[in-house]
Amino acid sequence: MTSSEFDKYLADNGYSEAKRVGFDPGVELHTHDFSAMVMVAKGEFTIGYEDGDTVYRPGDVYELVAGTLHVERTGDVGAVILAGRK
Repeated sequence: MTSSEFDKYLADNGYSEAKRVGFDPGVELHTHDFSAMVMVAKGEFTIGYEDGDTVYRPGDVYELVAGTLHVERTGDVGAVILAGRK
C-alpha cells in the first residue's frame, strides 16, 4: 500500500490523519485506549501478541484494536510507521 492509499483508507474508515512515528527497539508490553490503523514506512516492525508475533515491513498495514495487549519491537535500526487513531 502506498502512503496516499493509506491516507484515503484512514479517511474512509473514520481514523484520524496519519502521524509519522519513529520507534527505537524495545517497547514494553501495553495496551491503548484507542484503535490504530498502522502502515510501516521504514524498517521492520514486529507486534507481539499473546498468541505470537507478526512481522510487518514497508508498505504493510495492520489494525490494532483498542485494549489489545501487545508489545512493539523493531529491528536493530528502529522503524518508522504512519498511524491513524479512532
